[in-house]
Amino acid sequence: MSKTVVAPGADASAHGGGRGSGRRRLGKLGRLVRPGRGPAGHGGSTRRLGRKALPYLLLVPALIFELAIHLIPMLIGAWMSLLRLTQFFIRNWTEAPFAGLANYRVAVDLNGPVGADLLHSFFITVAVTSLSLTGCWLLGLTAAVLLQKPFRGRAGLRTLFLVPYALPLFTAVITWRFMFQRDTGIVNAVLADQLHLLQGHPFWLLGGNSFTALVIVEIWRQWPFAFLILTAGLQSIPADLYEAADIDGAGFMKRLRTITLPMLRPVNSVLLLVLFLWIFNDFNTAYILFDRPPEEADVISIHIYNASFITWNFGQGAAMSVLLLGFLLIVTVGYLVAGRRRLRHA
Repeated sequence: MSKTVVAPGADASAHGGGRGSGRRRLGKLGRLVRPGRGPAGHGGSTRRLGRKALPYLLLVPALIFELAIHLIPMLIGAWMSLLRLTQFFIRNWTEAPFAGLANYRVAVDLNGPVGADLLHSFFITVAVTSLSLTGCWLLGLTAAVLLQKPFRGRAGLRTLFLVPYALPLFTAVITWRFMFQRDTGIVNAVLADQLHLLQGHPFWLLGGNSFTALVIVEIWRQWPFAFLILTAGLQSIPADLYEAADIDGAGFMKRLRTITLPMLRPVNSVLLLVLFLWIFNDFNTAYILFDRPPEEADVISIHIYNASFITWNFGQGAAMSVLLLGFLLIVTVGYLVAGRRRLRHA
């Protein structure tokens, strides 16, 4: 019984009585081509297109929430800063009269009471942020370096150090508020009554000591994050570098200066920026720690809140918020540009 040979390019239905012609046929180059699809394979291109579009489709929910939670309220706040929006128009704020840049002129007028108070609050915030950022980084780096080598109890210490970061904000700050009480707080009990480092029982939540109390709480809350990030950064440093340094006779400080800090530079660049933004914008800590923050602890987030919800001048409060946003954008962009230049020259 002879077999039928089908030449490349011939129609399979001409041989074998059309048997199998509905399932497959031979292309011009003898390749098997599925019915309904050309040699180029439209199904493959569709799948490739779907794979390219999938990441963007997965980002759609995040973009919607970002628009609803951040971008749209930010644009509304920018528009409110151009209105003379006071308590008289709060019921229907869209009918507030247009003020143009008048709110901005009042906010930046350093000779006026509003501008002078805003500048004072800005300097207080810069001081709190600088001291807190320095303390967080130093504590985080010290703890990360000391816990780098394995020893008995290291896991327990790491867990203990992360407790302030894991505690709910309200619970942690309220605890510090009780500790800072003048007559019944543990801070005065230890420093004044037991260690005799203080004369009498000072007020920690009033006057000049309120600035110190705020810095202490900020450092206590934020330093575990620095410890966590720096610990992860230290894990990426090859152990061979430290072994070579030990062979060369390098001491602890020299290894820290020549190996640890240079290798942690990319981690530190991100960590310092994140901590700066968090501490500079922090509202909850000062709001919970003080009933009404005194002048020495009047950070800018609290100042803008008071300008908006205490004096009921939402137009000026919105203008201050836009100015704060502009300042943070300038600092962030400048910091990132300077970091890229350092990497290029390195």
